[in-house]
Amino acid sequence: MMVLGVWESRPVAISVKPNCLTVSIDGPKEARVFSYDFAGRLWTAFLDGVSYRRGLDGKILAKWRLPGDARERRSLLGDEALHIEATARREVEALYAAIRDGRAALKGSLPEAGHRGFQQALAFDADASKADAARYRQVYKPVGILPPDQYMAVVLQLTEGCSFNTCTFCTFYKDRPFRIKRPDEFKAHALSVRDFLGDGLSLRRTIFLGDANALVVPMPRLMPLLDAVHEVYDVEALGGMYAFLDGFSGEKKNVDDYRALRAAGLERVYVGLESGNADLLRFLRKPGEPDDAIHAVRAIKEAGIAVGVIVLLGAGGHEYAAAHVRDTIATLNAMPLDLNDILYFSELVVSEGLEYAQDAYQAGLKPLAADERAAQEEAIRDGLRFGDESGAPHMSRYDIREFVY
Repeated sequence: MMVLGVWESRPVAISVKPNCLTVSIDGPKEARVFSYDFAGRLWTAFLDGVSYRRGLDGKILAKWRLPGDARERRSLLGDEALHIEATARREVEALYAAIRDGRAALKGSLPEAGHRGFQQALAFDADASKADAARYRQVYKPVGILPPDQYMAVVLQLTEGCSFNTCTFCTFYKDRPFRIKRPDEFKAHALSVRDFLGDGLSLRRTIFLGDANALVVPMPRLMPLLDAVHEVYDVEALGGMYAFLDGFSGEKKNVDDYRALRAAGLERVYVGLESGNADLLRFLRKPGEPDDAIHAVRAIKEAGIAVGVIVLLGAGGHEYAAAHVRDTIATLNAMPLDLNDILYFSELVVSEGLEYAQDAYQAGLKPLAADERAAQEEAIRDGLRFGDESGAPHMSRYDIREFVY
């Protein structure tokens, strides 16, 4: 439900949805927009040309446009993050006070759910925010990364860490040994997550099974864990389950296994292909061969499960560029991708101390510039061929620097 109005000569729009409250103040050019879940957590905000997104851990990602349309971003922690929450709360509190005493002229009445949304948001003060972030750290190990379409998922960590943890371009799980939770331990975790999210659960759209390679769990151990998910959540109402699988160990499950997982509610599997070039995969210390990923995707698709395939742009620099493009095109064209699938292009992000940076320096690799990485994506896209009847997968960028959960 949308309620429009005017407050101190400023246009106001209040959107009350089943899963969140959004308040917009001022016109398009000066708009100040705040969205809250129904536990009172600030979810997103737009202030003075900067967009903000708060993670459940209390961190806020700030993003803005530079002259020339380039994007900049920065993570806000501690007092900086709390300051943004407080700024939003002051605006919302002033508006709500004006609504209650009649100084804000609304075209229609604010529904009861809207009043509750305002009250929850105003009760979520700095102390509540800090306590909420502390509770998050009790419930979760750090959530390393998610696919962009899963940022609003309920993350359930049935495993911790990564089962191989050798990729030189990834540091998300280096400090964590891989382990599989026991069914009783995992169910307790799922219950803790549900209790932590509280009324904010309504904002969550899917269930994501973490961590990095959750589907590597053997079927006899995996199925009881999925049963536990169903015991705690209405999986169908939340939109099903999603998970990562490194496509290079995917051959350990067959089509019948994936059919069983589909029956249990698995909707999409995300495969980090990175490259279709075997030499580049070895340089990245990725286990297996491109054919392993092809076979895994074919089995997953035959079972009726969608896939999300991730390609790394810029990996291997100029020395691998031509082979990376050529062989990635061939590998993707060998996968039965269709309109239910997603193809993500993720730029290699190199930071000091990353194993990839050290290996690339020792190998004398020349990195690709931003425009060259964009050209690499365009070349791969141009080489892809999809069936007329099956349709093409959705293609999108995947910037790991913009992840916040």
